[in-house]
Amino acid sequence: MEAAMASSVVGSRAEFGSRLGLARPWLRPTGGRGGPHTPLSFRHLPWPTSRLVRSRAARTRGVVAAANPHQQQVGVEGIAAMEPERGSPVQVREEIARCYELVRRLGRGAVYLGSSRVPAAHPHYHQTAQLAAEIAKLLDCTTWTGAGPGLMDAAIQGALEAGKPIGGFKIGKEAGEWTASNFHPYLPSETYLTCRFFSARKHGLVDAVVRNNSTDRTAIVALPGGIGTLDELFEIMALIQLERIGSALPVPFLLMNYDSYYSKLLEFLNDCEDWGTVSPGEVASLWKICSGNHEALEYLAQFYDVPTGERNYGISSPPSKEDRVPSYTVRR
Repeated sequence: MEAAMASSVVGSRAEFGSRLGLARPWLRPTGGRGGPHTPLSFRHLPWPTSRLVRSRAARTRGVVAAANPHQQQVGVEGIAAMEPERGSPVQVREEIARCYELVRRLGRGAVYLGSSRVPAAHPHYHQTAQLAAEIAKLLDCTTWTGAGPGLMDAAIQGALEAGKPIGGFKIGKEAGEWTASNFHPYLPSETYLTCRFFSARKHGLVDAVVRNNSTDRTAIVALPGGIGTLDELFEIMALIQLERIGSALPVPFLLMNYDSYYSKLLEFLNDCEDWGTVSPGEVASLWKICSGNHEALEYLAQFYDVPTGERNYGISSPPSKEDRVPSYTVRR
């Protein structure tokens, strides 16, 4: 009776599978539980057995033998043999070397990360220009940017106003730009390098902020920005966290939270602490959150022990809440 029930169950399953097109006659058992089964042999397989055969010559060539000799499939070795040699690793290394040479020639300093989409009429543009001018004078250092428009251009304008050196690592096309260009509209060609590879550009920006001795005064200034800014911001934060930057000589990292721009991001990072993906106080130890320029300048002055008499900041008060423009979109 038990065998009959098992046979009935198996039969019903096979019937159900055949209705769905799932039944396979070469795998279907012929008896009940413990009964005889059709042995699974090569003569029952639904594909030609020759496709499973790989000749010795084919193994050496990296080619799998097929049933039809005209339908041979190229294996891993064959693909590797046909693929042309990649030259990009050498080109990346050479471009990184050029970035390092530019930093060596112009000197390390303050690196600014920020949006390329901010118009010159926006208050954040003016705040950035003022901040860059005052940091250049306070630290007596080179101003480094991505040599693009928006807040990067604001930092350049501030450094020009302060009469301090400028360096940049440009890419052909920034977010929001319609056309690509390898040339900056007004900077001398010897002050910037147009990078083909993002990795080389990032190496250059990081090298520009690393302190080799105690006399180096550098800083990372993260301004409001989008995807590209966040990418660079978190990569540098990870390097500081893992002590790849600032292990011997710390580097100040400022997050400019103009008009609470980054407040939602900071809330998310606090949630990460609640989830346990970030240790309590870990993020706060990696940077200094500043709501305005005066707070940022005072932090840098204290970080580098600048005498009080030299802290003469020529900054104006930030715009009132009524005069602030909440969006970077140009309204006509």
